[in-house]
Amino acid sequence: MSETESDIETLRRFDDAMFSARGVETGYGDLQVLYGVDIDIQDDEIVLVFGPNGAGKSTLMRALFKQLPLWNGTIEIGGEDCSNLESNQMVTHGVAYVPQTSNVFPNLTVAENLDIGGIHADDVGRRHEMFELFPRLAERQSQAAATLSGGERQMLAMARALMPDPDVLLIDEPSAGLAPQLIEQTFEHVDQIRQAGTAVLMVEQNVTAALDVTDRAYVLDMGENRFEADADTIRNAQRVRDLYLGQ
Repeated sequence: MSETESDIETLRRFDDAMFSARGVETGYGDLQVLYGVDIDIQDDEIVLVFGPNGAGKSTLMRALFKQLPLWNGTIEIGGEDCSNLESNQMVTHGVAYVPQTSNVFPNLTVAENLDIGGIHADDVGRRHEMFELFPRLAERQSQAAATLSGGERQMLAMARALMPDPDVLLIDEPSAGLAPQLIEQTFEHVDQIRQAGTAVLMVEQNVTAALDVTDRAYVLDMGENRFEADADTIRNAQRVRDLYLGQ
């Protein structure tokens, strides 16, 4: 084992993290899915979560956005304990969420979707900022979301979540169902979101492409943290490639 790889099992803690989760446990009914998961997100950082099917990645995202109750553990935003917030309160505390499915209102236009996302926004020019970030949406603003391509719908889902100008955006599988030629563009948009000042926590199965825009990554397996390191270390760690990347 190389010296570089020897550190990937040591879960670092960032005391100055903008968003932190500690010891998260939750599940569905009597089925426990997460067993003490820790996550840190720093300002303007893209953090990737990946792992095998059934590892609990989407469950983690739902728990962090308080769509699932915490059975145990804490969530802090800017040093404030937000473990007892409801899901709708997470938005006003600077957290937005793009689920993998059902992430736009198909019967509403692009502009109407954005306006609904901006209910909590203070800046009346926010829609214009989203059109600058996603120019294709400006061209489609009068179209119903149901008529958009898969890539355009993913742009709309991200833009709608960004309308309140959150500090951190949680995205579940942004490249799911997209044509191969659109996947790179999707991750470029994720990077642009970070450059505009919003940190990103992203669950993604297309790990190789996602690592190109990622600062750090967590590997989740059987509902627990398995590895954590910067993107280059994760990419080059033979154990991670053997176990999770098929390389």
